[in-house]
Amino acid sequence: MSRKKTPKSKAGSAPATSALPAANGPRPVRPGTARPGPEAPPNGPPQPGRSSVGGGGDFYDVAFKVMLVGDSGVGKTCLLVRFKDGAFLAGTFISTVGIDFRNKVVDVDGMKVKLQIWDTAGQERFRSVTHAYYRDAHALLLLYDVTNKASFDSIQAWLTEIQEHAQDDVVLMLLGNKVDSAQERAVKREDAEKLAKVSWGGVGGGRAPRAMAPEPPLPGCPRYLQDYGLPFMETSAKTGLNVDLAFTAIAKELKQRHTKAPSEPRFQLHDYIKREGRGASCCRP
Repeated sequence: MSRKKTPKSKAGSAPATSALPAANGPRPVRPGTARPGPEAPPNGPPQPGRSSVGGGGDFYDVAFKVMLVGDSGVGKTCLLVRFKDGAFLAGTFISTVGIDFRNKVVDVDGMKVKLQIWDTAGQERFRSVTHAYYRDAHALLLLYDVTNKASFDSIQAWLTEIQEHAQDDVVLMLLGNKVDSAQERAVKREDAEKLAKVSWGGVGGGRAPRAMAPEPPLPGCPRYLQDYGLPFMETSAKTGLNVDLAFTAIAKELKQRHTKAPSEPRFQLHDYIKREGRGASCCRP
């Protein structure tokens, strides 16, 4: 497999604080439309590596689109910067406006996997723009703030949105962020684990998640969600707790789906999280 280079986006050179994707990324979309640019691979067959138009960049074999979603202020941008640059954005800063993205190439079992990570605005007024990007996503990281009960209470609404707009086979993970602020915790870990144990009725089916029930889920429900519910762990963009693990687990799942031979054992996402994580949960029912 020949390796190409990935263009460096302008968005990757500075903290994501505002506006829309850089000029070499996808153009802004009108509400209700999707117009992915050359850097946004559609859900389904992922993109192989492509040549860089410039001289720089990292080699990669395959690319996947990952979205960070959740209420405004839950730490999506900080989580992305921690993973991309190994840094923490201290202090207060302007919330993301619209859509922004960063690229990072990770090594997954000898394959260079490019994650194009989209940082979305959590405010209601930008929700229609965010909807247009769901349909092209290969994976979604859904965040809440453990110090903000309202952001946790919004998770059900976000899950319903994901069901309505995302692909049936999207990889989904629930993250409780800001666990470094233990003194201010407002959401118990046990409550999040209980929420993660859902019987998933098919992400694209337009139905809200149901409490765990004996009847089988609807056709099209991803197998790992049928068996275990949502993968869940608590993270800290400030300390780096479980941040790399979350993205690495997503990359491994996506890569395995792309390359798995019929005789090859399936990658066990929940088992990997349980084995590698610090305070992570496989959320078995």
